[in-house]
Amino acid sequence: MRTASFARATKETDIKLTVMLDGSGKTELATGVGFFDHMLDALSRFAQIDLTLTCKGDLEVDAHHTVEDAGICLGKAIREALGDRAGIRRVGSAYMPMDEALAFAAIDISGRPYLAYQAEFAAPMCGKMDTQLAEEFFRAVTVNAGLTVHLSVLAGRNDHHKMEALFKAFGLALRDAMRIDQNIQGVLSTKGALD
Repeated sequence: MRTASFARATKETDIKLTVMLDGSGKTELATGVGFFDHMLDALSRFAQIDLTLTCKGDLEVDAHHTVEDAGICLGKAIREALGDRAGIRRVGSAYMPMDEALAFAAIDISGRPYLAYQAEFAAPMCGKMDTQLAEEFFRAVTVNAGLTVHLSVLAGRNDHHKMEALFKAFGLALRDAMRIDQNIQGVLSTKGALD
């Protein structure tokens, strides 16, 4: 089973996380930011990963540290759970429609962190989560998991729909990229390594 646990405590957050990549989308989430929990649940269900995450963060300031640090921990756990990455498809992409909204995600488990992010939101907040924090979360996951990620919101009016489509598209693309393919021998790379 490809699984990993990660804990991180700072003056701003105290996070404990466990991820199982070959799961069924079960989650136990308690970040203190309800909308963020909703987005993590959507990501996990569409990626078909099991995720347990608790965070005690400085929400009296705002949700920034909670969301970003959760992304750091999730990225590190994904990287560890992937192991040597032998036999994985490596690349995945997905479109995700949600009513009037449409999002796209493309992921390469390359070992070379890069995030290209194009998403605009009309409102500053979704629930108690600043809409700007979506980019911070995805950047933290990308850098710490060693992914190349392209994310775009292509259409939409409702910010909740646009944000949720983005998290679900990421989950679908991740699911495809980390899938084991019996036809792939070793690491899928022209140079023989994913670094």
